[in-house]
Amino acid sequence: MYSPPVDAPPRPQDQRTALRSAGVLTVCSVLLLTLVAVRWHPLTGLDEDIATTTHRWAVDESGLTQAFRILTDWVWDPWTMRLLCTVVALWLMWRRQAWWTALWLGVTCLLGTLLQQGLKAAVDRPRPVWPDPVDSARYAAYPSGHAMTATVVCGLLLWLLHHYGADRRVFRTVLAVCVFSVVGVGLTRIWLGVHWASDVVGGWLLGMLVVAVAVLVHGRRGT
Repeated sequence: MYSPPVDAPPRPQDQRTALRSAGVLTVCSVLLLTLVAVRWHPLTGLDEDIATTTHRWAVDESGLTQAFRILTDWVWDPWTMRLLCTVVALWLMWRRQAWWTALWLGVTCLLGTLLQQGLKAAVDRPRPVWPDPVDSARYAAYPSGHAMTATVVCGLLLWLLHHYGADRRVFRTVLAVCVFSVVGVGLTRIWLGVHWASDVVGGWLLGMLVVAVAVLVHGRRGT
């Protein structure tokens, strides 16, 4: 596996892509946040239709629901993702002496968490309520913390593999696992009836926005 020097300058193409992505994601995130905050009826109606359908499936398919609970509570839990981020940061410091990148990784995950919690408090969106719940969750609904944290951590790890020139087979394997995890955790939150579909989409959008901005910051510092 080829790895460029730790202090290799950022590629201009990466910076241009991150800048364009950040712009598009900002517009999409703000638009969805506004629609959720004003409780736009077409959006809330769609959320309710999706939630009602998936909750009925979750009640009927108890075995699958239990498997989803294990995945969302242990494999894709935000604390599991943060632990993975911490391990990678420590590895960067130990193997590559990439102190700036390790610090950048940890601070980005921390700021993503603070943004997520701040928006939850500001929007204060109620979660779905069921007479026969299959799972429970605390705090406000928007955005989905599971979806946003998985997107941030997986996105940052994929960018690091790209930045350090990982072998194509390794990158594609990790990419497949990350896509499956990010999509999977979002769908499990909807299936378990603890989030509206727009909560999950909002988490995905905000997570990608955090990654795009982080890439821009890393490029300006250059390691």
